[in-house]
Amino acid sequence: MMREGDAAEIADGLIAMVGERAEASVIISGGHSELTRFANSFIHQNVGENNRSITLNLSKEGRSASVSTTRSDAVALSDLVDSAFELAALRPRDPWSPGLAPQMATPSVDHYDRGTAGATPDERADVVHTFVEAGGGMMAAGYCETTTTELTFANTADQRCTGVATRAIVDGIHQTPTSAGSAHQASTSLGDLDGGKMGRLAAAKAQAGLDAVDLKPGSYEVVLESNCVGTLLIFLAFYGFNGKAANEQRSFVVPGDQQFDSQISLFDDPLDPLAFALGFDLEGTPRRRLPLIEAGKSRGHAYDRRSAREAGAESTGHGLGKSLYGAGPVPMNLFLEPGDRSTEDMIASVDRGLLVTEFNYCRVLDPRTVGVTGLTRNGTFLIENGQISHPVTNLRFTQSFVEALGPDRVLGIESSGRMADSDFGPGLSHAPSLHLAEWNFTGGAAG
Repeated sequence: MMREGDAAEIADGLIAMVGERAEASVIISGGHSELTRFANSFIHQNVGENNRSITLNLSKEGRSASVSTTRSDAVALSDLVDSAFELAALRPRDPWSPGLAPQMATPSVDHYDRGTAGATPDERADVVHTFVEAGGGMMAAGYCETTTTELTFANTADQRCTGVATRAIVDGIHQTPTSAGSAHQASTSLGDLDGGKMGRLAAAKAQAGLDAVDLKPGSYEVVLESNCVGTLLIFLAFYGFNGKAANEQRSFVVPGDQQFDSQISLFDDPLDPLAFALGFDLEGTPRRRLPLIEAGKSRGHAYDRRSAREAGAESTGHGLGKSLYGAGPVPMNLFLEPGDRSTEDMIASVDRGLLVTEFNYCRVLDPRTVGVTGLTRNGTFLIENGQISHPVTNLRFTQSFVEALGPDRVLGIESSGRMADSDFGPGLSHAPSLHLAEWNFTGGAAG
């Protein structure tokens, strides 16, 4: 791995090569990830990857180019600069060329754990072992992963940033011949992961899912567990609270309007101790807490430098880099404010409805309403008279996520949350369970 001082020296060297000929920024990203995967209750794969890339973003007279290399020798770096100038000269002028982040301080965040950065295969195997053993002989599958991310940034406006963060995840299922249950846990520290607890949760769901019955599609009151809510939140962020989507008139968000139930407050906070982010984005802009919904009222959008300039706003520190300009500035450290209920209390208040563990294969149908279709999996249960009465086979839903959280639609929010998995990946949101008045299921096992 490249030492921090080496990365800073390379970044400064590239900036010096560009000099006053153009605006430029350098991103040196690196780190390592290691994955211990298990299936049929046995570890069958342990892989590790070290990575480093050097990216030069250059803009001259509104013409921009982005070039990358994995080499750091003098010849390669000189070629990188020459290539950037050659490519920029061929590009059309961008009327919204964002300019550079000025020199400014970035917040100090501590999302790094030395033990996670140095985690061994044996340590991950211990987490897997306790997960598998908790199933009492059920067939188990899943993974335990540790990741370290390192980033060095520099630009010709004298902005300099460095940061490092870690993440550890255990995710798995226990299976019977006809049912499955899942559990997921994520933290900056591998030591926080409790494989046994997650294994017991997954096994209990799988056992409870035996002898599932088909259920007629229709609109049902629902209790959605955290992974479902994680998917809901990231879809809202990607398609709604995205400054690029707003500029292109694809966003549902109307700042100041009561678009959600008054119980819903959502913010993006890369600086929260539970987040996995650095204190700056890939444009060198400092990150901060960004309110998205307050007591049901939409507050605004996330911006990178380009979308902010087009909107006449300021960057909120959500630049994802040139390679993801097409996606726009997506909030990816989402926190839904907890309520005052337990999941058990919410279930007890349902006359007839469904408890849903996870969503799967979700696809947007209408970005303007965040109308989404997807499936349930790994534990869906019928609730009758305040008690879980039967497991049900997987159902397809077609539902506007905005409408589902609309005024008077939220009946309860769990008093605690957890870092959730989602259809966009793990670690993007901290989500409690939700009790919603209605969710539209449009298909079942029979079609």
